Amino acid sequence: MQASLDTQREGTMQIVSVNISGEKGTVKRSVPETVIDALGLAGDAHAGDWMRQVSLLGTEAVGRLSAEILRPIGPGAFGENLTVAGLDAASVGILDRFRTGTVELEVTQIGKECHGDGCAIFRESGRCVMPVEGIFCRVLAGGLVKPGDALEHAPHLLRARVITLSDRAYAGVYEDRSGPRLATLLTEFLASRRFHESVERILLPDDPISLRVALEAARTERLDLVFTTGGTGIGPRDHAPEVVAAVCSRLIPGIMESIRARHGVEHPAALLSRAVAGVAGTTLVFTLPGSVRAVEEYADEIFRVLEHAILMVRGMGH
Repeated sequence: MQASLDTQREGTMQIVSVNISGEKGTVKRSVPETVIDALGLAGDAHAGDWMRQVSLLGTEAVGRLSAEILRPIGPGAFGENLTVAGLDAASVGILDRFRTGTVELEVTQIGKECHGDGCAIFRESGRCVMPVEGIFCRVLAGGLVKPGDALEHAPHLLRARVITLSDRAYAGVYEDRSGPRLATLLTEFLASRRFHESVERILLPDDPISLRVALEAARTERLDLVFTTGGTGIGPRDHAPEVVAAVCSRLIPGIMESIRARHGVEHPAALLSRAVAGVAGTTLVFTLPGSVRAVEEYADEIFRVLEHAILMVRGMGH
């Protein structure tokens, strides 16, 4: 059953079709209503203990492709569970939430690999909308869903803080360059991975008490990410690894060990870095050396696993 688009209020989203199928990779059929439980839509092949329990697709995206191939495309043709009017995929970020009635969904992935020749629409048109427009979610709370239900989009702001540790920069002897560079790299990376991000910077002296207070505040505020620069060497004022290790409940040694091994071959001084990574509450913490070059090298390696780490902290990513 497909709800009439005439009932959609301006500026709102509305579920126009609820779709299920018994097998993956097939066109889904519309149903009058169904229950979303802890695993997904009841009776749907995509339901299960994984990250893509429920899929959403906007009617506007389907309509654009339908106009190009000059024939109508029915709901569920791309394997989506919920066909939604007013859904703008470009405005959706990872970890955003969708709510309707008692149902709450959390976005875990945007876009997916197309089935290619296994998809009838792709065979006819040569393209598919799911790789760009498809929204995939896990279930946080279940309930009944049916065509005509209003759907609310609640964006999640992923909050990150970059802390520069430097006595001289704090005293104004020289300009902090590593902190701004790291903030730029982090902002660009998170945006490229479809997160709504907020990256702020603070400057502290090489003082373990100040750093401990800043890290405790980040954990209390439930920040998603904290990066520090400076204070990772073996100098008398290098305290960052000890402070971070004391605040974190779990350390992630593999990341920094890999970076030291990789860059220590060409730059032996890199082996003197004592940088650590860990988890404080639900906050991921990474310590980086204080030079711009080191920040770029470390960020390049950390970013390879950062999205996965963000999801794992939230019980996803398996």
